[in-house]
Amino acid sequence: WNPAGLTNIDANIDLAFMHSEYFAGIANYDYLAFATKIDKKSALGITALRFGVDGILNTLDLIQNGQINYDRVTEFSAVDYGILLSYARKKKIRKYRYVDFSYGVNGKIIHRKVGEFGKAWGFGADVGAQLHMKKTGWDFGVTIRDITSTFNSWSYTFTEEQEQVLLQTNNFIPVKSLEITLPRILFGASKKFDWNKIGLQTELDLDITTDGKRNAF
Repeated sequence: WNPAGLTNIDANIDLAFMHSEYFAGIANYDYLAFATKIDKKSALGITALRFGVDGILNTLDLIQNGQINYDRVTEFSAVDYGILLSYARKKKIRKYRYVDFSYGVNGKIIHRKVGEFGKAWGFGADVGAQLHMKKTGWDFGVTIRDITSTFNSWSYTFTEEQEQVLLQTNNFIPVKSLEITLPRILFGASKKFDWNKIGLQTELDLDITTDGKRNAF
C-alpha cells in the first residue's frame, strides 16, 4: 500500500474489513483498517493483518516406542501478523498550482508464528508519494517498501524427542536466525480517457526488487 493515499479519504473516519480465502480455504487472509483525518492536510491510519495456513497436521509424536498412535496427531497454524501505523500529508507546491502532492510513511511490526515450534518478531518501514496532475488527469505514485530493510528475528523450540524425529526423517533442526527483507520499489502511472459514455482507465506499473533475484513489469 502507498501510505500517501490516506490523504484521499473523504470522511473523517473510515473503517474497512476484508476476509479472503485461497486454495479452497487452505490459506486465509484478514485485513482490518481504520483511518481518520487529523486536519485538512493530514491523516492517520492503523492496519491489522493476518495471513495464515491453518489445520496443518503435526505428526512428530505419531510414533513413540515403536508404536503408532493417531491420537497423538495434532494440528497447528503457520501465521503472519502485521500491525501498521500510517501517516500521510498533503503539500502545496506554489510553483505548480494544478498539481496535488502527498507523501506518507508506514511503520510496521510483524509477528510470525509456526505452531509452538517457531516464532519471529520484526519491524520495518515504508514510504510513499502520490502526484495528481489536475490539467492532464495523470496520476503518479511511488512506494518504497521496507526502505529500512525489515528484520525478523526467529527462535525455535523443540523437545529432544522431536529433534530425533526430525533427524531420522532427514530434516534439519532450525536454529536462531535473522531474516531480512530488502527494499522494494513500486512505481505506477495512471490516466483515465473518456469518449462520450465510454471510459477507459489505463495504468502502467513497475516493480523493482533489490535482492538481485527478480525485476518485473
